[in-house]
Amino acid sequence: MSSQNVVLGDEDGIGDEDDRQASSDDSDDNEQMTFQNILAVLVGRQSLGGLSFQRYHRDTTSDSDSENEGEFCRNQPQPAPSRPQPPDKTALEKAEITTLTQRGLGLDAKQRQPNLASMLTSRSLLGPFSVRDKRLINGTLLPHNPKKVAQYKNKVFCGTHARDGDIFMTACQDRKLRIYDSSRERFALKQTIEARDVGWSILDVAVSPDGEHLVYSSWSDSLHQVNILGFEEKHESLPLSPDDRQFCIFSVSFSSDSRELLGGANDGYLYLYDREANRQSSRIEAHEDDVNAVCFVDETTHVLASGGDDGLCKVWDRRALREDDPRPVGVLAGHVYGITYIDPRKDGRHLITNSKDQSIKLWDIRKFSTTDAIESGKQAVSNQRWDYRWQRVPKHVMASKAKVEGDSSVMTYTGHTILQTLIRCHFSPQFSTGQRYIYTGCAAGRVVIYDLLTGKITKVLSGHKSCVRDVSWHPFSAELFSSSWDFSVTRWSGVEAPAVEEEGDCETMEVEKGNRRKVDKQKL
Repeated sequence: MSSQNVVLGDEDGIGDEDDRQASSDDSDDNEQMTFQNILAVLVGRQSLGGLSFQRYHRDTTSDSDSENEGEFCRNQPQPAPSRPQPPDKTALEKAEITTLTQRGLGLDAKQRQPNLASMLTSRSLLGPFSVRDKRLINGTLLPHNPKKVAQYKNKVFCGTHARDGDIFMTACQDRKLRIYDSSRERFALKQTIEARDVGWSILDVAVSPDGEHLVYSSWSDSLHQVNILGFEEKHESLPLSPDDRQFCIFSVSFSSDSRELLGGANDGYLYLYDREANRQSSRIEAHEDDVNAVCFVDETTHVLASGGDDGLCKVWDRRALREDDPRPVGVLAGHVYGITYIDPRKDGRHLITNSKDQSIKLWDIRKFSTTDAIESGKQAVSNQRWDYRWQRVPKHVMASKAKVEGDSSVMTYTGHTILQTLIRCHFSPQFSTGQRYIYTGCAAGRVVIYDLLTGKITKVLSGHKSCVRDVSWHPFSAELFSSSWDFSVTRWSGVEAPAVEEEGDCETMEVEKGNRRKVDKQKL
């Protein structure tokens, strides 16, 4: 796949001729996908054994992270960035999260940016900045300067902070987990863990809230637990009871009290594991396809959320959940392709989902979708005829033409690219930014930071040569880490105020910056 083949979204008012061309391009993509699926079988795993062609065909066409993905993406050129679509703020302007975010930043409804001159004057007269003032200032200053802090020989799948930012953990395709001291702007390797029973790669890692253990998942019937920075490294297998022979937990999350684990699997089920009893406590039939993302919505651990390749985000209340008749308390429909990640705001009401339809959606889980909207969403997903792991994004997706009638999301953020793998997104930290931003990895080797309140791209951190799969903002410092399939981890530090731009897309801004750099070099 050539990067020149990645087509940017068209302007508003695309003509019939362009539509026919897009339809023709999508048809060509379908033929290409059929050929690649056949090829996947021919070069497939030696562990196929007695599996039927039908079963393996389902595995190879799964839209989630899989062992086959590496056969096609290993030498894949970096795709072109997506073009952001004009944000529709109608629902956001009336939503509670707008008030909560403005209040957390100390802004009023008419004030978008703090008046720094006035704040400095007040400081000289009245003394040091208050916590509110510090958050307001930090909310306008973003990590900016890149420094490569780790270089491996394989793809980096996970990279996240733990213990209030004092440690940083990475998981790599070389089957190693590495623990770094990231306190006080340090980055020093403290522990290297050799993962066990790994099929193809470690796919997800969760660190317990108490910072004592990590749990990782792969193509295996078990989760695996390891203690962190202890005197003696102890590995434990946490067996699950799936029906499928080829089984994988794509997403794993700890409860706030560290007692339970929640996992989402390729068999469409949610798995709950009781760490104190050391056994699987629940197996919940949740989605019609792979479950790519799971989370505990709040600290009570009663409310769960799951997102799958059916494009739906489902919300579950364990107090009303029966394993023999599992029914979510509500469903959030709006995406037109599978969900890759879920991040809760930790207020018990809001979360964001990243999707293969090239968008992030913000949700209020008190406002569920109607039955008609759910069916519309499922139909839109079933109409997708392309595979995000090795194909380009079709024109109709890039142009955001596919819509779900009755989409109940609060806001949609576009401008990043989701290809090749399950890319993560997060709310920015509460302490330093008041959760003003939403940030995500990108298949075009970038970190994209959105302003939650406007829907626009505030900052793009470019520099990686391949897909950025995971991103982690330090909970208290102006540091952001990006983990990439170019085998590296980059720390973005220092600060730069977000540019206040007129209407226009990010691509134009990048070109203008590049032209200015050329002029500066000529002057030298």
